[in-house]
Amino acid sequence: MPSLASLGWTDFFGDQLEPGEAKLVPARIATVHRDRLTGLSQAGPIDLTLPAQANTGDYAVGDWVLVDAHDRLVQRRLTRKTVLERRTQGGRVPQLAAANVDTLFIVTSCNADFNPARLERYLALANEAGTKPVILLTKADTASDAEAYQRQAAALQRGLAVVTLNPRTSDAATALAAWCGAGQTVALVGSSGVGKSTLVNTLAGSAQRLAQQTGDIREHDAKGRHTTTSRSLHAIAGGGWVIDTPGMRTLQVSDVAYGIDTLFAEITELAPLCKFRDCTHVHEPGCAVQAALKAGTLDPERLARWRKLSDENRSNTPVQSGPRGAKSPGGRGKRR
Repeated sequence: MPSLASLGWTDFFGDQLEPGEAKLVPARIATVHRDRLTGLSQAGPIDLTLPAQANTGDYAVGDWVLVDAHDRLVQRRLTRKTVLERRTQGGRVPQLAAANVDTLFIVTSCNADFNPARLERYLALANEAGTKPVILLTKADTASDAEAYQRQAAALQRGLAVVTLNPRTSDAATALAAWCGAGQTVALVGSSGVGKSTLVNTLAGSAQRLAQQTGDIREHDAKGRHTTTSRSLHAIAGGGWVIDTPGMRTLQVSDVAYGIDTLFAEITELAPLCKFRDCTHVHEPGCAVQAALKAGTLDPERLARWRKLSDENRSNTPVQSGPRGAKSPGGRGKRR
């Protein structure tokens, strides 16, 4: 019988329990389907029943819920420690991707799929969610200079861990063991065809009942077919948990100001040194960002990508009404 700790339960969730909930059963959401949820409890896998007015879209894989022991009816969802959500092109509201994730593995290949601007979007998402981002580089054996990809990836954010691996070998599980220990939860994001599902199968090993389907990529543009169509929680042979997600080729940013500030720390730290408080870092005199650009200490491409991402974030972030009709931008507030 698994312990709650082995399922990812910590004091963060235990402290939320109220006196009258002692008889309720904690369960972790394992799969989210259009009309049903499944979970994992100390007693094993369970099919969950939702309240009459509830919607499966309100739940994410990795969520913790309290369930009635008799009818398996979900009584309430506990506040999330972290939550990954994305805004798709044309989507009005963000889609829940995963909850209570400790580490986000951002998977890309050493080929045409490698795109610094897209990787920065994933990094901003991870930073905002409060998860630790790690970039995984696959297909290094097909690249003439794999180290160049490693250098480019590492330069995207301070202190960023970058791991080059072959998702099909057992060495991959060994390389990622530091993030996949007992009770730890990791999630995988990235384009289709970069090896996410293959890596899930490698990490899960014999602990997985049903292997994730994998697919090939097209030779001419390194694009893959979508082989993962839903999110699910898989046990890792080392005692942790992994959440695979459908491939995402487009990822709009929204309400990730903190994530962008962390991602572009070299620009964020220069801004307070500008002469004008509302400096746009374009043409104002006494601009510390422009000075760094002229001195060659700031990459002009990074500045261009920061500007584009920041503008998009401001455009997509809903404006909330404050007291007396005052407007205020959306905050971080991801624990909900």
